[in-house]
Amino acid sequence: MLIRLTDRGEVATETIDTDVIDRALADADAVINGYLGRYALPLAATPPLIADLAQAIAIWKLHVYEPDPKIKADYDQALKSLAQISSGVIQLDLDGAEPEGAGGTGVEITDRDRPLTEATMKGFI
Repeated sequence: MLIRLTDRGEVATETIDTDVIDRALADADAVINGYLGRYALPLAATPPLIADLAQAIAIWKLHVYEPDPKIKADYDQALKSLAQISSGVIQLDLDGAEPEGAGGTGVEITDRDRPLTEATMKGFI
């Protein structure tokens, strides 16, 4: 499959073009990093889930024309999983590394002076 997807020259060489694969992997890396903003990047170690998602995205990106439905479904599922990681639904086990939080501790309420009081409404009340 990799030969078929990467051998894009005028004359077929029947070999895998590693430059094409490197570009697809770099694109997949950029997509994944965009979703992993909650975590400190670069990751010290690549979790198996991220490696699987990168593979699905890279294979989809290698297709110049419409991929078969399985590859498209894997790509769509990878993006869905990345969205869940981004929103915190899926937590990555990164050897104790916690995702960056918003820094808040809860609800903050500030009260301001009421603009409509008896003194400011003279003549209306």
